[in-house]
Amino acid sequence: MTITQAPSPFGRALCAMITPFTAEGALNRAGAQELAAHLVAEGCEGLVLNGTTGESPTTTDAEKAELITAVREAVGPRIPLIAGIGTADTRHTTELALAAEKAGADAVLVVAPYYSRPPQEAVAAHFRAVADASGLPVLLYDIPGRTGTRIDPETILRLAGHPRIVGVKDCSYDLLGTQKVLARAELAYYAGCDEHNLALYAIGAAGCISTVANAAPRHIRAVLDAFDAADTARARQLQLRATPLIESMMAAGLPGTVTAKALLSRLGLPAGPVRAPLLPAAPGTTAELHARFEELTES
Repeated sequence: MTITQAPSPFGRALCAMITPFTAEGALNRAGAQELAAHLVAEGCEGLVLNGTTGESPTTTDAEKAELITAVREAVGPRIPLIAGIGTADTRHTTELALAAEKAGADAVLVVAPYYSRPPQEAVAAHFRAVADASGLPVLLYDIPGRTGTRIDPETILRLAGHPRIVGVKDCSYDLLGTQKVLARAELAYYAGCDEHNLALYAIGAAGCISTVANAAPRHIRAVLDAFDAADTARARQLQLRATPLIESMMAAGLPGTVTAKALLSRLGLPAGPVRAPLLPAAPGTTAELHARFEELTES
């Protein structure tokens, strides 16, 4: 069996972009355009909007569509935009798929239905219904730690036969399951947890959808560039150098949305407050995040 690097239909280094808000908590359209343009200029090959990091649980359907339209205006037609549309309701999710298509998205990211804990056959039916609803390619979003529902590897393999189900954002923390799918299906796998960016890329993933890239897009891209250049020692070094910032942003007890917005605000980039029920990072946490960022960028 020959296994080759998976195709990257939406680029390799993607950012799970935060959704900037004004000081009053409204959608900051101009700020979103500024941040998106900055991320692309710093090496992001694609952007994921309205995902978990984009505070999709607390943005309205109208705000989601407006964000896609605004970012498309800012980055032009060549940068892939993937719209998070996942909800716990199949009908609502299909409506969001159509709205994302109309607003200018290139693909949709669909999380497993949460809270109701559907069995695998119902999970598969949900994804098929969403994939049938629009003409956009679909990435499955496997993040059972948040949804309470795993997309089992066998379910992913069955869904891989659908012509519009083209990839997976993988936050399963199941390396064996991921390898089983990569070995048996031609799906574009994207690491959704920054600590796995290089590990999954090394076994054939298409790239990463990174929260840390909000703050350090050039570094996240450099890891993949080094691997593609067959400089695996440098890729390893770059990934390990990013570990303190990854840990501070993703594994220190706060959601990535909170830490990313705190760090972006400290760096003078558009971010704004988080929406309740999230709370902002404490000043000490923000100072630590900035220290880890400076260590990474100055080393």
